[in-house]
Amino acid sequence: MKWNIEYSRQAIKFAEEHNILDTIKEEITKFLLKMNGLNLNIDVKKLLGTWKGYFRIRKGKIRIIFNVNKWGKSLYIEKIDFRGDVYK
Repeated sequence: MKWNIEYSRQAIKFAEEHNILDTIKEEITKFLLKMNGLNLNIDVKKLLGTWKGYFRIRKGKIRIIFNVNKWGKSLYIEKIDFRGDVYK
């Protein structure tokens, strides 16, 4: 079964403005492979506080914040932004 990946409006807008949609897809693919047990070098972390239940991927100065539903095999990318602005 394939994973269903959805993006918020803000995430799509940011990715298209900065022409990084392919990079985002690569990082999400790496995350999914890592979840399946592959040993890949990816900076992923569970978030706390107001973002509890979400994960973040760090790629340079950009942060990708997303939520994972393992049983429904869906991933929702909530926010993509630069390091200083993403958590606001």
